[in-house]
Amino acid sequence: MSRRKTERLLNLVICLLATRRPLSAEHIRQAVPGYDSENDEAFQRMFERDKNELREIGIPIEVHKDPWEEDPGYRIVRQAYELPEITLEPDEAAVVGLAAQVWQRASLAEAASGALLKLRAGGVETDEAGGMLGGALELRVDTRDPSFPALWEAVRDRRAVRFAYRGAAGQSVLTRTVEPWGVVSRRGRWYVVGHDRDRDAPRVFRLSRISGTVTTIGRPGAVVVPEGVDIKSMVGYSDDLNVTERTALIRVREGTCQGLRQVARAVRPGADGWDELDVDFTDPGRLAGWVVGFAADAEVVGPPDARDAVICRLKGALL
Repeated sequence: MSRRKTERLLNLVICLLATRRPLSAEHIRQAVPGYDSENDEAFQRMFERDKNELREIGIPIEVHKDPWEEDPGYRIVRQAYELPEITLEPDEAAVVGLAAQVWQRASLAEAASGALLKLRAGGVETDEAGGMLGGALELRVDTRDPSFPALWEAVRDRRAVRFAYRGAAGQSVLTRTVEPWGVVSRRGRWYVVGHDRDRDAPRVFRLSRISGTVTTIGRPGAVVVPEGVDIKSMVGYSDDLNVTERTALIRVREGTCQGLRQVARAVRPGADGWDELDVDFTDPGRLAGWVVGFAADAEVVGPPDARDAVICRLKGALL
């Protein structure tokens, strides 16, 4: 199944789960990315195929006929969609937990969060209070960082690694030798935590600042993780409680990027066929993940870290 189709089906499920009322096919067509570019006949065929495929894998799409409406409405009832209680043995739970961490490498989580934002912008009333949907949309992890596989394997095999690393202030690239304790994500970015042999101290390295190839050194099993170490606290999970909201200046072409316009705090005419939008955000990576979806119709002007995040996403797409 292609990425485009997978994202469209995911968007459709999110739309039908999040809505508080049944949606007509036309409303779904306008709200769900992937349908809006099709003509009437092509949309009907695609929508019917998508409904059938979702039903075949056990997703219960209900049809509601309102006597006051000409067209039927569709929705997914959360109670019918959720799994029953599952009891796992400790070893089974451990395997499921490990698989869940690995599958966070998929970019579908970001597609899900972006889809919900687009649905709200398109006028669909969404219910974000439900635990199942809310939990799914929290997995906003992007692992386009080419160093991730090698570091993940090094942590698994308990082997030291060596890589070239660029500091936060853009200093010259230095070679670091690290005994990795774990690879964790925070607010859409991946970090490797471990003992820095060069500084003889625990350190945290952001994967996006690693240049070139990660090389393993030494024999497997040589790295020992200190007992009681909390790698999440080292990355700074507690800082998430004090995230400051900022405003990005985004230029968009006239007549485009309706989703961005809907959530913008201010929209004003610009020059040369462009408008200027003020969009609030807290994490540059998540903002970049949404903006790049509008391709050449949107450009982040500032702040600098938000603009750099977009440039990094675009460069990553070329790899």
